[in-house]
Amino acid sequence: MTESAFNTLMAAVNSPLIVVTTAVDDERGGCVVGFHSQSSIGPQHYSLWLSKANHTYVLGLRARHFAVHFLTSEDMEIAELFGGRSGKDTDKFAGLDLDIDDTGLPLLRQCPNRMVLERLAVLDDGGDHVCVTTRAVSAEGEGEFVPLRAVDLAHLDPGHSSEERAIRP
Repeated sequence: MTESAFNTLMAAVNSPLIVVTTAVDDERGGCVVGFHSQSSIGPQHYSLWLSKANHTYVLGLRARHFAVHFLTSEDMEIAELFGGRSGKDTDKFAGLDLDIDDTGLPLLRQCPNRMVLERLAVLDDGGDHVCVTTRAVSAEGEGEFVPLRAVDLAHLDPGHSSEERAIRP
């Protein structure tokens, strides 16, 4: 297998993007995630992969709940905010219209297509991302939408490179 062939296949898939938010105590985190998928029909499970370089990953190791916000083609600013800045240096939630659910999760009002998830397991296979397997607690949506996709953020420099992963959070 060549890295070039793998990269070509992954670019062709052009994954839809989400913003994942979480909170532990008084600390909030959120990041753009491109690796995510439904992982069971019954029960309803969803898996997402968090970059070990992100503040959200460090916070997510202690979090019980996560919110997944499905981005639309109209959500470029939200994607740039959550994908292009580090939560270590920036309060990504400052100035945003938020709702806080009963678990303490920050929910982005701008992104009404979302789910609240409860963590079931975390799998670290040694790569630069960690798989978080969850159970869907609730889901909300406003019908069909055009998702924002990875190719739409090709211009964005991530808040962290994958080499900056937290070895020991």
